[in-house]
Amino acid sequence: MKEYYFKADHPTTLSSGSSNLKYRNPKYLSMLNHLRFYLPEVYPKLDKILFLDDDIVVQKDLTGLWRVDLHGKVNGAVETCGESFHRFDKYLNFSNPHISRNFDPNACGWAYGMNMFDLKEWKKKDITGIYHKWQNMNEDRVLWKLGTLPPGLMTFYGLTHPLNKSWHVLGLGYNPSIDRNEIENAAVIHYNGNMKPWLELAMTKYRPYWTKYIKYDHPYIRNCNLHE
Repeated sequence: MKEYYFKADHPTTLSSGSSNLKYRNPKYLSMLNHLRFYLPEVYPKLDKILFLDDDIVVQKDLTGLWRVDLHGKVNGAVETCGESFHRFDKYLNFSNPHISRNFDPNACGWAYGMNMFDLKEWKKKDITGIYHKWQNMNEDRVLWKLGTLPPGLMTFYGLTHPLNKSWHVLGLGYNPSIDRNEIENAAVIHYNGNMKPWLELAMTKYRPYWTKYIKYDHPYIRNCNLHE
């Protein structure tokens, strides 16, 4: 894993310039991002777990997620595909036979950020082992290039149950045209993208959904140099 991500230190393995810089982004270099593929080992006594990213806001009670029947699948997630975007061919290299033989290019992508994982089914189906298999096959970055979503799509292929979209509304970190009612009716909103609500480049109209929960007198928040 470290070899795969830190190869960026060796210019011979990557093209120079802006693409090389992508590999130096902490989003890709952090080993902690890959803990999501080891959840049964981190929490061996749990049968089910709700996974939340750190750039989300929980706006409603999530108790109902525990009653959702995943129909034997491992991952409960909101799908992200529109008519042509956010399908598998956006994330994976379908010119490679390992990809073209095993996956449908039109398969719908789904989102990390709010996921229900059935850890009993995870262990039965050896999800971590599937992840290791694909990660090892991608040592030279021929199957996909960056991030944890492509290997996630591959690992949970055929094992993901689509959740109602109102559970998880995405795009507040990059999409300026999300419907306000959609945001306000969502159980979880997700600032995926670069325009995080704690940064100055945040989109002004989305920031209040995050700031209204901030305790500005908390010592940690004061050290973060955030202002009301």
